[in-house]
Amino acid sequence: MSAADSPLAPLPSLEALYTDHHGWLRGWLRKKLGNAFDAADIAHDTYLRLMVSGRSPQAEQSRPFLTQIANGLVIDLHRRRRLEAAYLETLCHLPEPALPSEEQKALVLEALIEIDTILHALSGKARMALLMFKLDGLSYREIAGRLGVSQSSVEKYIAAGFQACYQACMQGLHPGLHQLPG
Repeated sequence: MSAADSPLAPLPSLEALYTDHHGWLRGWLRKKLGNAFDAADIAHDTYLRLMVSGRSPQAEQSRPFLTQIANGLVIDLHRRRRLEAAYLETLCHLPEPALPSEEQKALVLEALIEIDTILHALSGKARMALLMFKLDGLSYREIAGRLGVSQSSVEKYIAAGFQACYQACMQGLHPGLHQLPG
Protein backbone atom coordinates (compact mmCIF):
# COMPACT_ATOMS: atom_id res chain seq x y z
CA MET A 1 0.00 0.00 0.00
CA SER A 2 1.47 3.36 -1.00
CA ALA A 3 1.44 6.43 1.22
CA ALA A 4 -1.23 7.90 -1.07
CA ASP A 5 -3.50 4.92 -0.46
CA SER A 6 -2.94 4.98 3.27
CA PRO A 7 -5.81 6.27 5.37
CA LEU A 8 -3.10 7.96 7.47
CA ALA A 9 -1.73 10.05 4.58
CA PRO A 10 -2.06 13.72 5.48
CA LEU A 11 -4.76 15.66 3.69
CA PRO A 12 -3.90 19.15 2.53
CA SER A 13 -5.68 21.93 4.36
CA LEU A 14 -8.07 24.12 2.41
CA GLU A 15 -5.60 26.98 2.82
CA ALA A 16 -2.76 24.88 1.37
CA LEU A 17 -5.01 23.69 -1.46
CA TYR A 18 -5.96 27.28 -2.25
CA THR A 19 -2.39 28.56 -2.06
CA ASP A 20 -1.00 25.74 -4.19
CA HIS A 21 -3.70 25.51 -6.86
CA HIS A 22 -5.93 28.60 -7.02
CA GLY A 23 -3.85 30.36 -9.68
CA TRP A 24 -3.67 27.22 -11.78
CA LEU A 25 -7.45 26.61 -11.42
CA ARG A 26 -8.31 30.19 -12.44
CA GLY A 27 -6.02 29.92 -15.47
CA TRP A 28 -7.49 26.58 -16.48
CA LEU A 29 -11.02 27.95 -16.12
CA ARG A 30 -10.13 31.14 -18.02
CA LYS A 31 -8.96 29.03 -20.98
CA LYS A 32 -12.04 26.83 -20.76
CA LEU A 33 -14.55 29.69 -20.42
CA GLY A 34 -12.75 32.44 -22.32
CA ASN A 35 -13.71 34.85 -19.57
CA ALA A 36 -11.65 35.89 -16.54
CA PHE A 37 -14.69 37.01 -14.54
CA ASP A 38 -16.54 33.70 -14.89
CA ALA A 39 -13.27 31.88 -14.20
CA ALA A 40 -12.81 33.78 -10.95
CA ASP A 41 -16.41 33.09 -9.90
CA ILE A 42 -16.18 29.37 -10.66
CA ALA A 43 -12.80 29.07 -8.92
CA HIS A 44 -14.28 30.76 -5.86
CA ASP A 45 -17.34 28.51 -5.92
CA THR A 46 -15.09 25.44 -6.27
CA TYR A 47 -13.31 26.24 -3.03
CA LEU A 48 -16.60 27.16 -1.39
CA ARG A 49 -17.96 23.69 -2.32
CA LEU A 50 -14.87 22.11 -0.79
CA MET A 51 -15.27 24.14 2.37
CA VAL A 52 -18.94 23.23 2.74
CA SER A 53 -18.32 19.54 2.02
CA GLY A 54 -15.52 19.29 4.56
CA ARG A 55 -13.70 16.95 2.16
CA SER A 56 -10.17 17.35 0.99
CA PRO A 57 -8.29 15.28 -1.59
CA GLN A 58 -4.94 13.61 -1.12
CA ALA A 59 -2.19 16.01 -2.21
CA GLU A 60 -1.47 14.20 -5.49
CA GLN A 61 -5.18 14.17 -6.36
CA SER A 62 -5.73 17.90 -5.73
CA ARG A 63 -5.90 19.07 -9.34
CA PRO A 64 -8.13 16.24 -10.62
CA PHE A 65 -10.40 16.76 -7.61
CA LEU A 66 -10.61 20.54 -8.18
CA THR A 67 -11.12 19.98 -11.91
CA GLN A 68 -14.03 17.61 -11.29
CA ILE A 69 -15.79 20.10 -9.02
CA ALA A 70 -15.08 23.03 -11.35
CA ASN A 71 -16.34 21.09 -14.40
CA GLY A 72 -19.64 20.46 -12.63
CA LEU A 73 -19.93 24.15 -11.82
CA VAL A 74 -19.18 25.08 -15.45
CA ILE A 75 -21.96 22.75 -16.60
CA ASP A 76 -24.31 24.37 -14.07
CA LEU A 77 -23.31 27.83 -15.33
CA HIS A 78 -24.06 26.92 -18.95
CA ARG A 79 -27.37 25.30 -17.99
CA ARG A 80 -28.41 28.39 -15.99
CA ARG A 81 -27.49 30.68 -18.86
CA ARG A 82 -29.46 28.61 -21.40
CA LEU A 83 -32.46 28.64 -19.07
CA GLU A 84 -32.18 32.39 -18.55
CA ALA A 85 -31.85 33.01 -22.31
CA ALA A 86 -34.93 30.86 -23.02
CA TYR A 87 -36.93 32.71 -20.35
CA LEU A 88 -35.90 36.12 -21.65
CA GLU A 89 -36.66 35.04 -25.23
CA THR A 90 -40.13 33.98 -24.10
CA LEU A 91 -40.68 37.36 -22.46
CA CYS A 92 -39.82 39.11 -25.74
CA HIS A 93 -42.98 37.64 -27.25
CA LEU A 94 -45.29 39.00 -24.55
CA PRO A 95 -47.24 42.21 -25.07
CA GLU A 96 -45.94 45.18 -23.06
CA PRO A 97 -48.76 45.17 -20.46
CA ALA A 98 -48.17 41.48 -19.69
CA LEU A 99 -44.44 41.86 -19.00
CA PRO A 100 -43.46 41.11 -15.40
CA SER A 101 -41.59 43.64 -13.28
CA GLU A 102 -37.83 43.28 -12.85
CA GLU A 103 -38.43 41.82 -9.38
CA GLN A 104 -40.91 39.27 -10.76
CA LYS A 105 -38.46 38.34 -13.53
CA ALA A 106 -35.73 37.74 -10.97
CA LEU A 107 -38.02 35.62 -8.78
CA VAL A 108 -39.26 33.54 -11.69
CA LEU A 109 -35.74 33.03 -13.01
CA GLU A 110 -34.53 31.98 -9.54
CA ALA A 111 -37.43 29.52 -9.25
CA LEU A 112 -36.78 28.14 -12.75
CA ILE A 113 -33.14 27.53 -11.89
CA GLU A 114 -34.14 25.82 -8.64
CA ILE A 115 -36.68 23.62 -10.42
CA ASP A 116 -34.07 22.78 -13.06
CA THR A 117 -31.64 21.77 -10.31
CA ILE A 118 -34.25 19.52 -8.71
CA LEU A 119 -35.19 17.95 -12.04
CA HIS A 120 -31.58 17.25 -12.97
CA ALA A 121 -31.14 15.32 -9.73
CA LEU A 122 -33.77 12.85 -11.00
CA SER A 123 -33.10 10.02 -13.42
CA GLY A 124 -33.67 10.90 -17.06
CA LYS A 125 -36.87 8.87 -17.31
CA ALA A 126 -38.27 10.28 -14.06
CA ARG A 127 -37.54 13.82 -15.26
CA MET A 128 -39.15 13.18 -18.66
CA ALA A 129 -42.19 11.48 -17.13
CA LEU A 130 -42.81 14.38 -14.74
CA LEU A 131 -42.42 16.97 -17.50
CA MET A 132 -44.72 15.06 -19.88
CA PHE A 133 -47.28 14.76 -17.12
CA LYS A 134 -47.17 18.36 -15.88
CA LEU A 135 -46.34 20.32 -19.05
CA ASP A 136 -47.83 18.20 -21.82
CA GLY A 137 -50.79 16.90 -19.81
CA LEU A 138 -50.15 13.32 -20.92
CA SER A 139 -51.70 10.41 -19.08
CA TYR A 140 -49.58 7.77 -17.37
CA ARG A 141 -50.48 5.40 -20.17
CA GLU A 142 -49.36 7.83 -22.88
CA ILE A 143 -46.11 8.53 -21.02
CA ALA A 144 -45.46 4.81 -20.62
CA GLY A 145 -45.86 4.38 -24.38
CA ARG A 146 -43.50 7.23 -25.20
CA LEU A 147 -40.84 6.12 -22.72
CA GLY A 148 -41.22 2.43 -23.50
CA VAL A 149 -41.82 1.49 -19.87
CA SER A 150 -44.71 0.10 -17.84
CA GLN A 151 -47.43 2.32 -16.44
CA SER A 152 -46.35 1.38 -12.90
CA SER A 153 -42.85 2.63 -13.72
CA VAL A 154 -44.35 5.94 -14.82
CA GLU A 155 -46.25 6.15 -11.53
CA LYS A 156 -42.98 5.61 -9.65
CA TYR A 157 -41.14 8.16 -11.77
CA ILE A 158 -43.76 10.84 -11.25
CA ALA A 159 -44.00 10.08 -7.53
CA ALA A 160 -40.20 10.41 -7.26
CA GLY A 161 -40.36 13.76 -9.05
CA PHE A 162 -43.11 15.09 -6.81
CA GLN A 163 -41.27 13.83 -3.74
CA ALA A 164 -38.05 15.58 -4.79
CA CYS A 165 -39.92 18.86 -5.29
CA TYR A 166 -41.79 18.50 -2.01
CA GLN A 167 -38.61 17.71 -0.08
CA ALA A 168 -36.82 20.69 -1.57
CA CYS A 169 -39.66 22.98 -0.50
CA MET A 170 -40.02 21.49 2.97
CA GLN A 171 -36.28 21.47 3.68
CA GLY A 172 -36.02 25.07 2.63
CA LEU A 173 -33.36 24.17 0.08
CA HIS A 174 -35.17 26.05 -2.63
CA PRO A 175 -37.06 28.94 -1.01
CA GLY A 176 -37.62 30.59 -4.39
CA LEU A 177 -40.23 27.95 -5.18
CA HIS A 178 -42.47 29.53 -2.55
CA GLN A 179 -42.02 33.01 -4.03
CA LEU A 180 -43.32 32.46 -7.54
CA PRO A 181 -45.66 35.27 -8.52
CA GLY A 182 -49.30 34.23 -8.73
